[in-house]
Amino acid sequence: MLSHTGMLSHADKLAWLVEAERMARMGSFAFDVARGVGYGSPLLMEWFAQGQDEIVVDDLHQLLNALHPDDRAAAEKCYTEVVADPGGLTRSVQIRDQSGEHIYLCNVRAEHGPDGRLARLLGTVQDVTEQRTLEWKLRDEQQRVVDAQQLARLGTWEWDPGSGRTRFSDLLYELTGRNRAETTTYHGYLERVPADERRRVHRIWQGLRRDRQPVEFEHRYVRLDGSVRVWRMHGAERHDIAGRPRLLGTVQDVTEEHAAQSRLRRFIDLCELAPVGVGLFDQEERLVHANPALCRLLGHSPEQLRGMTTEAISEPGEQNRWSLPDAARGSGTAPAPRRWLRRRDGDSVYCELHSTESVQDDGTRFWLVVFQDVTEPFRTAEILRHQATHDELTGLPNHTAVKAALGDLLASAGADRVAVFLCDIDNFKRINNSLGHDAGDELLVALARRLESRLPRECTPARLSGDDFLVVCSDIDAAGGVESLARTMSGLLSTAVPVHGQLIKVSVSIGAAMRHDPLTTGGDLLRFADAALSEAKRQGSGRLSLAGPALRDAANQQVHLEGELRKALQDGELEMHYQPVVSDDGTIVTVESLLRWPHPERGMLRPGAFMPIAEQGGMLRDLDLWVLRTCLREAADWPLARGAPVRIAVNLSALVPGDPGFVDTVREAITDSGIAPSRVILELVETALVDLPDRSRQAMDELTRYGVRFSVDDFGTGYSSLARLKDLPAHTIKLDRRFVSGVVTDPADLAVAKAVADIAHAMRRRCVAEGVETATQFHVLRGIGVNGYQGWLFSYPLPARELLPLLRKGHLPVPTA
Repeated sequence: MLSHTGMLSHADKLAWLVEAERMARMGSFAFDVARGVGYGSPLLMEWFAQGQDEIVVDDLHQLLNALHPDDRAAAEKCYTEVVADPGGLTRSVQIRDQSGEHIYLCNVRAEHGPDGRLARLLGTVQDVTEQRTLEWKLRDEQQRVVDAQQLARLGTWEWDPGSGRTRFSDLLYELTGRNRAETTTYHGYLERVPADERRRVHRIWQGLRRDRQPVEFEHRYVRLDGSVRVWRMHGAERHDIAGRPRLLGTVQDVTEEHAAQSRLRRFIDLCELAPVGVGLFDQEERLVHANPALCRLLGHSPEQLRGMTTEAISEPGEQNRWSLPDAARGSGTAPAPRRWLRRRDGDSVYCELHSTESVQDDGTRFWLVVFQDVTEPFRTAEILRHQATHDELTGLPNHTAVKAALGDLLASAGADRVAVFLCDIDNFKRINNSLGHDAGDELLVALARRLESRLPRECTPARLSGDDFLVVCSDIDAAGGVESLARTMSGLLSTAVPVHGQLIKVSVSIGAAMRHDPLTTGGDLLRFADAALSEAKRQGSGRLSLAGPALRDAANQQVHLEGELRKALQDGELEMHYQPVVSDDGTIVTVESLLRWPHPERGMLRPGAFMPIAEQGGMLRDLDLWVLRTCLREAADWPLARGAPVRIAVNLSALVPGDPGFVDTVREAITDSGIAPSRVILELVETALVDLPDRSRQAMDELTRYGVRFSVDDFGTGYSSLARLKDLPAHTIKLDRRFVSGVVTDPADLAVAKAVADIAHAMRRRCVAEGVETATQFHVLRGIGVNGYQGWLFSYPLPARELLPLLRKGHLPVPTA
């Protein structure tokens, strides 16, 4: 307020000054260092001294206690610098009160006395809380903008059309690959646009200058490092504070987005072209999209399929239900589920389902399902599964199916009522040999149909092999007992059957076995039935034998012997013996190999004692391989006999020319042993050569060209046709020993022997007689034209070490007339 003199009073001046401080939110202070007393303006005293008039402090630390603990060090540093400065410069420090809620900017200056000592401190304190809060918020907002731009790969730019100068944001410099120190111009930017897009881009920017309408477009940009990126551009015109127009906008790097869209387009194209069905389902498992392959698979149009559920496209039945989570399990290590789907025409397709769940940009979940048609593989697998468990000729269950069925029956209640019947057609080989295999097959099929249609319902017929039928009875009591059921089977199989236009009368031998203790397995029952069958056949045709304790013991012993034979084969405990074959003058021309088993308890066993066991145990092929390799290896180094190499004859029973890999097996054994192929003779029994398949003949021809020779063993015991014998690539025909033994006493045997020798000569084959034991037999056989002789008259079968001296000698003595 003005006084009457027109001048302000001291009080008015002070009041106005205090009000000005409050408006500026700034207080002031003066501190007399020597007295330790300070003065603060009213506002300052309100802030820090609870309204006192004076500030009385003993030392600096008392003054600092009024500040926030975190700011005391900075304040003390500022005080130290002010005190040490004799020039009286003003220094600033930012401080907070003890609560930390208010922020102050403190400016302080020191005054020194004439003696240079510190006299007083003067300063101001301004409340800058609001300014700092706004600054921090602005800085946070700016940082969020920068972070958002960084995450979105979004840069900003300004362009002055008049000068052509441009200004880039930090991120835009990063996107272009340029240095901030470089000058950027519109033309420099345009040069980095590929030539095929440059005209279009320039036209769009000129349109923005001309029309002043915002633009949005995309183009490629070549960075300085040569990499090509895709940019999405936005541009608009704005005016600055002075009203001058300026162009500004954003640049977003959308290269990855374009790549994803490109992949998506390729994926969609691939789905449309894919040969497998692809369907898109919503969360309710409704089909919203189907590719052409799925439409063809189900026989519907896309419109018809749209909206159909998984249940609607599936065949009815609880076991055929499926859901999209079920299908999703197929994408991991677990096998994909397979279900029958219903076509529009009523047919069914068997599909393997693969599914994955995904989420769209708006959060909507959907399922992508691939439908792989596996109908044909499934049906093929079913056929193969049926073939694996059923006999190809008769369609009856085979040995594999029987073992599985017996396992289930013996594990169930009533296992003590389970019985098996092994049926063998008597003299079945006679039918095959006389009428051919086609006739034999026709007979087996007819008998199989009789068993299928006329056995009690508790019985399941099966065919094991050859002419052996097996009947498994799940409840022998319900079927009438063992003997009654055996009579029924005998009546069905012992009958006259029309085959190839004529009635064939057959009979059957039957071996039966029942479970006798809880430890009996399905394999045991089959072994016991086989032992009973052998006993029945020993009694004659058309007999029945039930496996009792004695037969079971014998069968168990046979199993034990089978195990011993298997071990002997694995451990190399078998031996080869050799018997020479001589010519008329006693020269050794061939040596026949004969397998022996030196059993530790039973002594030296001949093949007749253990080959049936080997056959039953499935070891014949392994034995053949061992014999072939062993004989060839031992014979490779044999000495010459009278200057000529001695041939080795090897008997084969299971390894026959019709087997896959027969030629490779023989050639490999010859190569490994080092023997000349021309020294190898493979002996096959006559019965193995009846109805010889073409592939067997081809295998024999190939080995013959390689140098190997073949011999027909036991000739005269089978039913080979002469036409077949003439076509075989066999070099030798061996006369069976049963005819040799009677050539002296039985005119019929002599006639057969002479006929075989004549046939061999007519076909330009050699004829060798087996089992020659007397001089008379030798002279008679030589008189009818036999070329070679083998038997005890000349030598017993010998181990290899005893054979070598005979080979070195080269010949054996022959009886004189």
